[in-house]
Amino acid sequence: MSLSASEFYKAGLALPPSVRKDVALRLLESIEITDQESVDEAWTDEISTRLDDLLSGKVGTIPGEQVFAELAARRAARQAARNA
Repeated sequence: MSLSASEFYKAGLALPPSVRKDVALRLLESIEITDQESVDEAWTDEISTRLDDLLSGKVGTIPGEQVFAELAARRAARQAARNA
Protein backbone atom coordinates (compact mmCIF):
# COMPACT_ATOMS: atom_id res chain seq x y z
CA MET A 1 0.00 0.00 0.00
CA SER A 2 1.33 3.39 -0.93
CA LEU A 3 0.39 6.67 0.78
CA SER A 4 -0.11 9.93 -1.02
CA ALA A 5 1.95 12.89 0.23
CA SER A 6 -1.13 14.28 1.95
CA GLU A 7 -1.88 10.97 3.66
CA PHE A 8 1.75 10.62 4.71
CA TYR A 9 1.71 14.15 6.16
CA LYS A 10 -1.50 13.48 8.11
CA ALA A 11 -0.09 10.20 9.43
CA GLY A 12 3.10 11.98 10.44
CA LEU A 13 1.18 14.57 12.41
CA ALA A 14 -0.29 11.77 14.52
CA LEU A 15 3.20 10.78 15.71
CA PRO A 16 4.67 12.09 18.96
CA PRO A 17 6.80 15.24 18.46
CA SER A 18 10.11 13.47 19.12
CA VAL A 19 9.31 10.80 16.52
CA ARG A 20 8.14 13.45 14.01
CA LYS A 21 11.44 15.27 14.47
CA ASP A 22 13.42 12.07 13.90
CA VAL A 23 11.42 11.22 10.77
CA ALA A 24 11.77 14.77 9.42
CA LEU A 25 15.54 14.78 9.95
CA ARG A 26 15.91 11.37 8.33
CA LEU A 27 13.85 12.49 5.34
CA LEU A 28 15.97 15.62 4.96
CA GLU A 29 19.15 13.60 5.17
CA SER A 30 17.86 11.37 2.39
CA ILE A 31 17.74 14.29 -0.05
CA GLU A 32 20.83 16.25 1.00
CA ILE A 33 23.59 16.71 -1.52
CA THR A 34 25.85 13.68 -1.43
CA ASP A 35 28.60 15.08 -3.63
CA GLN A 36 30.08 17.63 -1.22
CA GLU A 37 33.29 17.75 -3.25
CA SER A 38 31.49 19.20 -6.29
CA VAL A 39 29.72 21.74 -4.06
CA ASP A 40 33.03 22.80 -2.53
CA GLU A 41 34.58 23.08 -5.98
CA ALA A 42 31.73 25.27 -7.22
CA TRP A 43 32.07 27.57 -4.21
CA THR A 44 35.83 27.80 -4.73
CA ASP A 45 35.22 28.82 -8.36
CA GLU A 46 32.64 31.41 -7.28
CA ILE A 47 34.93 32.88 -4.65
CA SER A 48 37.78 33.06 -7.16
CA THR A 49 35.58 34.85 -9.70
CA ARG A 50 34.35 37.36 -7.13
CA LEU A 51 37.88 38.02 -5.90
CA ASP A 52 39.13 38.53 -9.47
CA ASP A 53 36.27 40.99 -10.11
CA LEU A 54 37.15 42.89 -6.95
CA LEU A 55 40.90 43.03 -7.61
CA SER A 56 40.42 44.06 -11.24
CA GLY A 57 38.14 46.93 -10.26
CA LYS A 58 35.18 45.44 -12.11
CA VAL A 59 33.21 45.66 -8.86
CA GLY A 60 33.73 47.72 -5.76
CA THR A 61 33.01 47.42 -2.09
CA ILE A 62 30.57 49.33 0.06
CA PRO A 63 31.41 50.05 3.70
CA GLY A 64 29.31 47.97 6.09
CA GLU A 65 28.17 51.08 7.96
CA GLN A 66 26.70 52.46 4.72
CA VAL A 67 24.91 49.20 3.95
CA PHE A 68 23.38 49.01 7.43
CA ALA A 69 22.38 52.69 7.34
CA GLU A 70 20.62 52.20 3.99
CA LEU A 71 18.83 49.10 5.28
CA ALA A 72 17.71 50.97 8.41
CA ALA A 73 16.41 53.84 6.28
CA ARG A 74 14.47 51.44 4.05
CA ARG A 75 13.01 49.68 7.07
CA ALA A 76 12.00 53.01 8.64
CA ALA A 77 10.38 54.17 5.40
CA ARG A 78 8.48 50.88 5.09
CA GLN A 79 7.33 51.12 8.69
CA ALA A 80 6.25 54.76 8.20
CA ALA A 81 4.25 53.75 5.12
CA ARG A 82 2.49 51.02 7.08
CA ASN A 83 1.62 53.44 9.87
CA ALA A 84 0.34 56.15 7.52
